[in-house]
Amino acid sequence: MQSKISQYTSEIEAFEPKTAEELEAFRIKFLGTKGIIKDLFDEFKAVSPEEKRVLGKVLNQFKQLAEAKFNDFKDSFSGESQNKADGEDLTLPGEGFELGGRHPLSLVRKEIVEIFKRLGFVVAEGPEIEDDWHNFSALNFPEEHPARDMQDTFFVAPIPGENVDQEKKGEYALRTHTSSVQVRLMEAGKPPFRALMPGRVYRNEAISARAHCFFHQVEGLYVDENVSFADLKQTLYYFVQELYGEGTKVRFRPSYFPFTEPSAEMDISCTICKGAGCQMCKYTGWVEILGCGMIDPNVLENVGIDSKKYTGFAFGMGIERITNLKYQIKDLRLFSENDIRFLKQFQTEII
Repeated sequence: MQSKISQYTSEIEAFEPKTAEELEAFRIKFLGTKGIIKDLFDEFKAVSPEEKRVLGKVLNQFKQLAEAKFNDFKDSFSGESQNKADGEDLTLPGEGFELGGRHPLSLVRKEIVEIFKRLGFVVAEGPEIEDDWHNFSALNFPEEHPARDMQDTFFVAPIPGENVDQEKKGEYALRTHTSSVQVRLMEAGKPPFRALMPGRVYRNEAISARAHCFFHQVEGLYVDENVSFADLKQTLYYFVQELYGEGTKVRFRPSYFPFTEPSAEMDISCTICKGAGCQMCKYTGWVEILGCGMIDPNVLENVGIDSKKYTGFAFGMGIERITNLKYQIKDLRLFSENDIRFLKQFQTEII
């Protein structure tokens, strides 16, 4: 028995594991429940009492040697063992990850806001669930007036617990335009106002390449003394040149909106065909991008502003339409489908 211990002692002293697997094999061989040390202790039970006094000490020293050898290398290979157990090698360099980019609508909205900020406009926001007064009545949409049919509306039930004068406010709806923010802004303050109202709006329309049940608008408002239609035209002309580049042509066509008088729609020369004619401009060379006009005196009076002292103009545009022209996108459904292949094309500006 003592000769066995001497032989195994030499083996343990010479052991130098290269991997965690080799160290684990050593532990099983010597320290396992069916290992060599367990067998030696079983043999030790059968020796004579005289031999036990000598072999007991030798056997304990042999066991301590094996445990010490294992512990010496255990820490060295613990990380490797963990990596193998997890199926990963944590010593490898980390994997990179892609940075996100702004949505094309966000890029264009930001650019529009920055252009008008240079003219002194500030940003104002309001709720997307709006009452009848702010969404229609204050903007010169009388009840039962045909003008309300211009916009297919999503009506919603009143908010539980909301303290609302139903006789004045009427029904609730998902706002059909951000003009409601103009009303709230003018109700809460005094002229002059020079503000921009970006936000999401909703209309009950069939979804197609040219229409959606929700989209995004930017509306502008300027109210002060002696504001004229010439101020409106020059403001929008500056905006077009900044957004689409110098040389972009502009034209105004008479139109109708309940809350402005006179009213106009503004066209620009098609940015895709440069006025030659294409599917986007329906082969006219022109694309309508916004509606505008002088604020109707009734709207000013509805919000407590003296229409004999103050005048103003307002305009509104769909961000999707502006984005379509800027990036030559032909299907606005792409904006809300979250297709990463589409969105990656606009990641030149990192969040």
